[in-house]
Amino acid sequence: MSNASPILLSVVVPALNAARTLPATLRALDDGWRSGLLGEVLVVDGGSRDETAEVAQAGGARVLQSAPGRGGQLAAGAAAARSPWLLFLHADTVLGDGWTVAARGFMEAPGGEERAAVFRFVLDDADPRARRVERLARWRGRVLALPYGDQGLLISRRLYDALGGFRPLPLMEDVDFVRRLGRRRLVELEVAALTSAARYRAGGWWLRPLRNLTILCLYFLGMPPGTLKRLYG
Repeated sequence: MSNASPILLSVVVPALNAARTLPATLRALDDGWRSGLLGEVLVVDGGSRDETAEVAQAGGARVLQSAPGRGGQLAAGAAAARSPWLLFLHADTVLGDGWTVAARGFMEAPGGEERAAVFRFVLDDADPRARRVERLARWRGRVLALPYGDQGLLISRRLYDALGGFRPLPLMEDVDFVRRLGRRRLVELEVAALTSAARYRAGGWWLRPLRNLTILCLYFLGMPPGTLKRLYG
């Protein structure tokens, strides 16, 4: 890595009515502040009706306002970020212990600026069915090279810009981006990205993954993201 690009990281968190989950997400970043790795945290609020903005500010984040839509929120956060490295993280995802060591190791490795990394998908539920969903996510990441957005995305600003950044899509913004990234430039770090299982408990441990897979197939068949968003709910 060039000396002109110091190891400094901006974390971008798109959020919408995330006041309940956001505190844990931000607390998990504390080690990044202590270690000097973290330059800033930007929470991009898509028009929340709860205390998301106040919670974000209390947690040390800079708050940006955006129209709702995760693709647009991610793009807005990246445009405002000031560090040479970016970490995109969902507002209900908590990075596990050791994430700073893993991230710094990846960022400092030869060729790191030409690749991107995700974390290991883990659900915050002891139900054995959660482990099956995790195995499915790992298969999807390794075989299809399509990690979930819940796994975060660590990438250099240079590579992010070269790929054209996140597009303002209403759905599938993560799949759209990693397809441009490609399998050979994607690495999974062995640190957990602990994600809320509320959607699986509400939507069904089998039905929710089947629904996700159906939406993914329809996307690859060419259905517009706006239509998929309406089907996804």
